[in-house]
Amino acid sequence: QVQPVESGGGLVQAGGSLRLSCAASGSIFSANAVAWHRQAPGKQREWVGTITSGATATYPSSVKGRFTISRDNAKNTVYLQMDSLKPEDTAVYYCVIRGSWGQGTQVTVSS
Repeated sequence: QVQPVESGGGLVQAGGSLRLSCAASGSIFSANAVAWHRQAPGKQREWVGTITSGATATYPSSVKGRFTISRDNAKNTVYLQMDSLKPEDTAVYYCVIRGSWGQGTQVTVSS
């Protein structure tokens, strides 16, 4: 079973950038899509984007144009580049591979 591990969260000012990483062991990594989700306190979990095994990424309108997902299969890692961050982007960010969720990484955007 693939177990993803997120990293790269932290505190950033509004308008700033962060890059999150999602690493996973296993030879099946490159053959699978990877999704990012987030959950803010008191809110429902929200889909942030998905990258296919062929490296095609899709995003919801809330982050499109600001967030970019990429992957490096040689490193078994997927990245979530977040630019022009807003306070409403504050949440715990999770990556998901084949139904397995990571532990999440906290992103806090100050105004």
